[in-house]
Amino acid sequence: MAARNGETYLKGLRDNRNIWMDGSRVSDVVDHPALKGAAQTLAAVYDLQLENSEICLGDNPQTKKKISRSHMIPRSREDLFKRHACLKKIAELTVGLMGRTPDYLNLTFAGFVGDKSAWASNGNEAGAERLSLYQQQLMEHDWCLTHAIVSPGSDKSQGDAPRADDAITLHKVENTEHGILVRGSKALATLAPFADEIAVYPRTPMPEGSEKYMLAFSIPLSTPGLKFLCRDSMSTPRQDFDHPFSGRFDEQDAFVIFDNVEIPHERVFIDGNINVYNTVMTKTWMPNIMQQTMIRACVKLKFAWALGRRMAAAVNDQSLATKQMLGEIWCYSEFAQAAVAAAEAKAFDQGEGFWTPSVEPLFALRSMLPSWFPRVSEILKLIGSHYMLAAPRADQLHDEEMGGLIEEFMGGADGIDAEERAKIFRLGWDFLGSQMAARNEQYERFYLGSGARNLQSVLRIADTAYSDSLVDQFLREE
Repeated sequence: MAARNGETYLKGLRDNRNIWMDGSRVSDVVDHPALKGAAQTLAAVYDLQLENSEICLGDNPQTKKKISRSHMIPRSREDLFKRHACLKKIAELTVGLMGRTPDYLNLTFAGFVGDKSAWASNGNEAGAERLSLYQQQLMEHDWCLTHAIVSPGSDKSQGDAPRADDAITLHKVENTEHGILVRGSKALATLAPFADEIAVYPRTPMPEGSEKYMLAFSIPLSTPGLKFLCRDSMSTPRQDFDHPFSGRFDEQDAFVIFDNVEIPHERVFIDGNINVYNTVMTKTWMPNIMQQTMIRACVKLKFAWALGRRMAAAVNDQSLATKQMLGEIWCYSEFAQAAVAAAEAKAFDQGEGFWTPSVEPLFALRSMLPSWFPRVSEILKLIGSHYMLAAPRADQLHDEEMGGLIEEFMGGADGIDAEERAKIFRLGWDFLGSQMAARNEQYERFYLGSGARNLQSVLRIADTAYSDSLVDQFLREE
């Protein structure tokens, strides 16, 4: 089948998946009032790739069928540039507001197979081969994946690794005739209601004695015993004027419960192998996946800068304070683009012909975004001021009694009519002040780890040789 369209994607969501929201089980994801907007947006992502095939599609090396470039294993710097164009096109559809569009996990599994020797080390050759076959299935069926890799963390004082008696964290219970039986929970499966499959793979190293928690696998969302508890919906009915984002971009987040779930042998990639579990994420995962995450951030920052300028122009705000704040957002945007460009320019072969960007510029950007995005939100709220709270709805603008009065009293500067001004500031409110906006700000604070945790890890990935040489030239003077 290879690259599929939106209609086929939506048809695949109508199965027996166990999704819970607002106290009851969801019978149909596609038609549920709180879910159908995002489902339609993800369908549009699939259609977008077909409509922009020259940018978004390439050939499957095995079957020669057309697949999304997000599935492809980069074999050169040029391949990374081509993948960049595809990732940017997808991010533009949601202006970076959906962080877990299907391309994210497509890149993840392409990267796993690109680094197959790491997965095949220390006696895990069979698991690595199953992983490679699975990635072929992922390309062929063009599945949408979610993932859950964080331990539920009921007691933070105990650290990230589960204790030997931890029955809450996902763990292996026993071997079965056809695979393994697992039980426990994981967080936080963003995009879960809209995915075809869920993947579990390593996040942080675990100590000896934790082998039953060291698992990697992928299974269909409809697998018996698999249950998803969704957070409160932040979606609104689809009204693109009144709620331009909340009606279509709420990608959802879910707590995952594995209630005695059997994982077939062919879907198990790691089963208690401590050496593989603790090493496969340490070398290539980060620079590979962060190409997608940081391109998304670049698009979102560009949108934020333009939105700020539009709000200022709507009321002819030419104050020095506003110009300074808009300049600050522009700087963040340019720094982000420069980091991605530098990482791609310094891309290299990680081994076996698998190319990734350089990790350092991307890691630096990743470490700063959790503080940059809240600052951008603060700036836009200051620019938007009370105007975001005085933006009439579409039905009010066209009401026989109120429409004329709104046009008379609520227009903007330089000939901007009341409808255009209202549209701009309602766009601002849904980006900054709505329930969904609050979720997105929280999401950015902890996207791929908090800023504090990332900064604390800098010495783990940073090249210190050159900077040390600048100091050493003086320390070694006679």
